[in-house]
Amino acid sequence: MTFNLTPRGADALDSACARTKDTKTDTINRALVVYNVVLGLIERGGGQLSFQRQDGNFETVHLL
Repeated sequence: MTFNLTPRGADALDSACARTKDTKTDTINRALVVYNVVLGLIERGGGQLSFQRQDGNFETVHLL
């Protein structure tokens, strides 16, 4: 499979690979699985996700 990344996407991929030490293929595969989970959560949550931080506070993210 061949695809093109925007400069922002390429930077994000490089950053993720550097942080995890995973290959680009592994990182893209993981990102697609996570994206699918996030889409399901958004559908159930009405377009927003809430995260509980380590300090116990919640942060809500609205995705368009």
